[in-house]
Amino acid sequence: MSQIIAILLIVGYVVGARKFWKGFRNTNFSPETNRLFLSLLWPVLFVANKSYRKNFKKALKD
Repeated sequence: MSQIIAILLIVGYVVGARKFWKGFRNTNFSPETNRLFLSLLWPVLFVANKSYRKNFKKALKD
C-alpha cells in the first residue's frame, strides 16, 4: 500500500512541475526568473508562499 502512495506522490510531483513549466508564461514572474528552480520546488513554495500559489494556479490554467 505504501508503494502505491509513493508512486502517486511522485506522479503528482512530476505532473505539477511539468504543468508549471509549460504555463510559466502565464505567471507574473519575469523571464529572467529561474523557471527550473520554481518548477522543481513547487510543492514547498506552494505551501509556504501565497504569491507563488496564485502564480501556480495561473500557470495551470493553460
